[in-house]
Amino acid sequence: MVRVLVADDDAHIRKLLRHHLQREGYRVLEAADGLEAAEWLEKEPIELAVVDIMMPNKDGYQLCREIREDYDLPVILLTAKDQLQDKEAGYRAGTDDYLTKPFEPKELLFRIKALLRRYQRVSADIIVLNGTAIDRKSYEVRSDGQTLLLPLKEFELLSQLGSYPGRVFTREELIRLVWGPDFAGDDRTVDVHIKRLRRRFADRAEDFVIQTVRGVGYKLEVSQP
Repeated sequence: MVRVLVADDDAHIRKLLRHHLQREGYRVLEAADGLEAAEWLEKEPIELAVVDIMMPNKDGYQLCREIREDYDLPVILLTAKDQLQDKEAGYRAGTDDYLTKPFEPKELLFRIKALLRRYQRVSADIIVLNGTAIDRKSYEVRSDGQTLLLPLKEFELLSQLGSYPGRVFTREELIRLVWGPDFAGDDRTVDVHIKRLRRRFADRAEDFVIQTVRGVGYKLEVSQP
């Protein structure tokens, strides 16, 4: 049974989500603030977290950053803060998705299911993006009947983005995940490698595209057949 953590200081919101999530077969773990949510994360193998931003003791931004640093699970920020700068702060904190209150429970369920599908790709040795396949064991990319051997950092960057299609990564995240925390360069390195990947796969737009999210970073979108 998939475990979903719901962190929100509003008991009515928690009750509403518990009702709809349990009806879909999810096991729901509830937290009234960020500290309680962090305790659940330590105790239970959680597959997805729905996190409110404005919580006491530890807010949703901080909790999201900690999840991104210490766990590998999708996060949806669920909040009344609907300004563009609020959403930018959420994506910079590492959220996978952002839904504003008031919301339709059905829409949240659609987003949860989509995120869980995306995260299933992460454990796969081969990431399939329509006609392009990324083989993480052989470090090869097969596209249009050809096998490409990319420079290591380009391959790792493409693999990172391809493992989480639709998720926005900040430049800082990509530096940490691909180049490592001890990297001494700046985040323009990411821009240079993204530019090279776009050039290499310019004729594969029917498979995937790497999009710039202005002021935040990048995401890979799988093209619809």
